Amino acid sequence: MPEQLKFIVPEQYDGICAKRFLKEYCSLSTRMITSLKRKNEGILMNGKILRTIDPVFEGQQVIVNLPDEASEFITPVDRELDVIYEDSFLLIVNKPPYVPVHPVKQYQTDTIANYVMAYSKKRGEQYVFRAINRLDRNTSGLVMIAKDRFTVNKLKNRVDKIYYALVEGEVKKGGTVCAPIGLREDSKIVRHVIDEGAPAVTHYDVINSTKEISLLKLWLETGKTHQIRCHMAYLGHPLLGDDLYGGKRDIIQRHALHCEKMVFNHPVTNEQIELIAKEPDDFKYALNMIYPKKS
Repeated sequence: MPEQLKFIVPEQYDGICAKRFLKEYCSLSTRMITSLKRKNEGILMNGKILRTIDPVFEGQQVIVNLPDEASEFITPVDRELDVIYEDSFLLIVNKPPYVPVHPVKQYQTDTIANYVMAYSKKRGEQYVFRAINRLDRNTSGLVMIAKDRFTVNKLKNRVDKIYYALVEGEVKKGGTVCAPIGLREDSKIVRHVIDEGAPAVTHYDVINSTKEISLLKLWLETGKTHQIRCHMAYLGHPLLGDDLYGGKRDIIQRHALHCEKMVFNHPVTNEQIELIAKEPDDFKYALNMIYPKKS
């Protein structure tokens, strides 16, 4: 958990009130600013307490002392984490299939959140578990965890993700699915395309295909529950292993979907970061149906 954020006031904010500077330039939410006002020495400028009504001046250093946080309600469980990237603000892991991101009724301790709490405790850190992106239990790939509210506010809806999926049948060319999604009336889980549903847009390219299986690269404009699974089924190409949406389980026992790539600008340094997560073994096995290994 980072203790401090440090900012130098640029020329364009010279003489502007601190609240505006903190919101616009530092990307702090109103809620966080309110919390910092209550914290002793929560906001400082050149070592002195800075009120939100005070002006800031070019070249001055503003320090934000972030509040301590902890997810005490999540039970730490010591399991191996495949850490792809970590610093004081972010933890990014490659989630295996069959592991939920958050605790739910039927999975209270075997989740990424439980593993992260144990991992952070061993490293002497404490922070609320905040996953910026969420993957279905059976989807594998990159999950980004923010270590503070500032990072959440800075990166929310600003992380580009690339997915790979194996679908049934031959997909001859890429395209875009722009079709609203809603819950099916007879289910609390299954989605389908319906006129009164929530807007959902999925883009896809064909990487390779046979008459039986196609490998697709996908990226989303919206992030609806089961969006890729629902849209591919809508096209008549359900994901391999996705029996919930009509896919067969003869090659892989879960839906063949993997979040392989993330691209984002770091919340503090603004450096562009690009991360890759390798596919799990079951996905690689299914891939071999398209890319047979040479004997």
